[in-house]
Amino acid sequence: MEHQAGPHDQPGRLFTFLASLEFTRRNFDNPALEWRRLFAEGLGTFLLVLVAAGAGVVNAVSHGQISRTAAVTAPGLLVLAVILFLGAISGAHLNPVVSLAFAARGDFPWRRVPGYLLAQLAGSTFACLFLWATFGKVGMLGATEPGPGVSDWQATVVEMALTAGLVSTVLGTASRALNLGPISAFGVGAYIILAGLWASPISGASMNPARSLGPDLALLDFSHAWVYLVGPLAGGLLAVGCAYLLRGRGAGIQAAQGRLAEVLAENAEPPNN
Repeated sequence: MEHQAGPHDQPGRLFTFLASLEFTRRNFDNPALEWRRLFAEGLGTFLLVLVAAGAGVVNAVSHGQISRTAAVTAPGLLVLAVILFLGAISGAHLNPVVSLAFAARGDFPWRRVPGYLLAQLAGSTFACLFLWATFGKVGMLGATEPGPGVSDWQATVVEMALTAGLVSTVLGTASRALNLGPISAFGVGAYIILAGLWASPISGASMNPARSLGPDLALLDFSHAWVYLVGPLAGGLLAVGCAYLLRGRGAGIQAAQGRLAEVLAENAEPPNN
């Protein structure tokens, strides 16, 4: 006769549930796996900036063969692809504001944030140096700056609004309530394209301090750097506040941290005969 669960079974179930959470958290925070995550963040950001900044460089080299539509669509499609192939490793943040937002939301350990930020900045800078070495110092190495006739404060406000929407999309699609999984990559990629289509003439639609600081570091020109720090950071904080109001805290741990331990365990399992 099958055993029916009674009230005395509840403490055991609770203990099992809490133990599984601790095991999961231990895997997420395992320092032995961190180098893989940091490499993934550096690689993903390198590819993102190679495409985003590379559009301006190739446009200069090819004498205007890259249209604005192509220049803003390519990074969105690249982010979609990177989330799909690196999301399970590191969460594929690719953006300091996303890392900070996940940490502020309670989905990501604060002690891991500095490593992610350094990896993202390194990936961005190496991408710009690669473009410089390949094509020369042309097209401002894809630097983002306010458009003609646009003041710094106007560009800052636009970057704030754009980033608030981007981070809201990231946090929202990472929510357990939606359970979108890999499909979230399409939402994030689509948002980046949409933001670029209408706002790139104003601010460049960066929404990412690492993407903007990479060319600045390569060129050692920080004339407008504060715009792409203050605007995105303010937008990220605004998005986190909205996420708290809508869903509370800590709703997307796996999306924020990936599932590297599980991936490694799956790869280590012998094939079934």
